[in-house]
Formats: sequence, structure tokens, C-alpha cells
Amino acid sequence: MKQPLWGWKAFLTWALVLGRLLAARAQNATPLSVSQVQVIGHAGSGFFTPINPFNSSPPSSWRGIVRALRRGADGVEIDVQLSQDSIPLLYHNTNLPSMTSAATGCLSSTPATAVLALRYRGGWPYDWLQRERPQRLDTVLARLARRPVFPILHLDLHESDDCTPYGDGTRSRTLARALQALLSHYAIPPQRLLILTSQPATLRYLRQLLPGVPLGLEVTENFDAGLQQAQELGVEAVVLAKRVATPERSAAIHRVGRQVVIFGGRSPKAIRRLLACQPEALEADNVQLLLRLRRQALRHQGQ
Repeated sequence: MKQPLWGWKAFLTWALVLGRLLAARAQNATPLSVSQVQVIGHAGSGFFTPINPFNSSPPSSWRGIVRALRRGADGVEIDVQLSQDSIPLLYHNTNLPSMTSAATGCLSSTPATAVLALRYRGGWPYDWLQRERPQRLDTVLARLARRPVFPILHLDLHESDDCTPYGDGTRSRTLARALQALLSHYAIPPQRLLILTSQPATLRYLRQLLPGVPLGLEVTENFDAGLQQAQELGVEAVVLAKRVATPERSAAIHRVGRQVVIFGGRSPKAIRRLLACQPEALEADNVQLLLRLRRQALRHQGQ
């Protein structure tokens, strides 16, 4: 009777040891992939948030861009729209009253000078701490070009709003040509860029205008259709909303030779879930947390 009992004890002991070794190996493997992820500030430093973390910078504002880069982000994602007079401006929302002092209207129905005169509005307590106004894209590019190293820049094209639908794509082509002129004028390194949109026709046109600039298809709903479309378009990246990102979908994107970019994620739980998808870049609403996780990963690597 003693011999079988000893055998089972030995088996359980070795199983426990093996389990711990495998768990330690898995724990050490995860930080190695995290250390490779590009930390990108989503809309600069994210959106107005009361906690976790507190953020009083409007999305895609100059203050939000500067804060993300000062904290150590590799780059930022910013939202670009075309004004009524065809000037590329930084603005996220689909109308002006939702985030500025404007009473009515959208970017597409308002001249650039009028938009630039508006103030961002986030309500209490954010407006105690910010006095931001919308910015021209050329102003932002000029400022970033003066930095010793140009940051990674994701340009998220917003091609329709509450006032102007996508239509036949005429405004989108105008926006693409304006981007071509600005990127050439400021000599922005193509390898530091990603231009992304959900509009396939715009991506085809951008490929003609800017053959050396990486492009990304934004996928927020039907993943399978989006992946097939990304392959047909020949884009370099598939840009996933956090709600559709999973490790399995990231693996499918990698299998067809595309990079994975995910946008969103603020809480520790959300950031860790998205990191488990092993993206090349994460456009995070919580840059501080993502940077802290990367530092931890690098320390693991050095052990």
C-alpha cells in the first residue's frame, strides 16, 4: 500500500513543480512582447476623464500631444478633419457644439479661421485647467519637426461629420492632397507615419499620392470583412477598436503579414487585455500606465 501512495505523492509533487515552472516561464514571456509595443497617445493624451487617470486635455489638442510626448510616449495619434475652406485641422468630434464654444455647425461647414477662434469646452472641472483651441495640422507638424527626433505620428482621417456625409469622396481626395503637400513641405519621415481611415477609396488614393507612407485600415465592426479588405488594399496595418481586438484576431492579422494597431484602453484591466493581443502599437488613453508596464517588461528582460 505504501508504494502506490509514494508514487502518487511523487507524481503530484513533480506536477506542482512543473506547473510552477511553466507559470514562471509564461510570466516572463509576456513582458518580452510588451517591451516591443509602441506606446502611442490616443488623441494626444486621451479624452476628458475624471479619474484613472485624470485628464483635462481635450482630444487631439496641442496640450494633449505635448503631455503624452513629455511622459515618454513614442508618438501620438491625432484626428484630422477638413474645414469648409479645405484646411486640415485637428478635431475629433462630428460637430462643434459637442466640444467647443460653438453654438452650431461642424468643421466641414465652418471656415478654418472661425474654428481656430473657438475654445474647447469640457465642463467642470476641466475648463479650470485648460484654455485650448483647435489647431491647424500644419502648425502642429511645424512644431513637431523642430524636435530632435520626429515622433511617431498616426493621422486618423475623419472624412464625414454630422453636416457633411462622405458622399462621392471629393472632400476626402482634397484632404489627401493637402496631406501630401504638408508632409512634403515639412519633410516628415515616412517611416514615422501611419495614415489610417475606414474608407477604402481614400486608402487607394493615398497609395497613389504617398507610395512610401504606411497606411492602415480602421476596423470597428465586421472583423472578417475588414481583414479581407485590408489584404485587398495592401495596407501595412489593421487598426482595431478595442472592443473587437482579441488575441485570435491579432494572430490572423499577423498571419497575412499585416501589423496590428489597437486604439483605446484606459484601465489596468483593459490595457493588459489589449497587450495580450500582441499589437505592434497601442494607441492608449492611459500613456502613464502603458509606459510603466513597458518599463517593467524591460526590467524583466535585463534579469
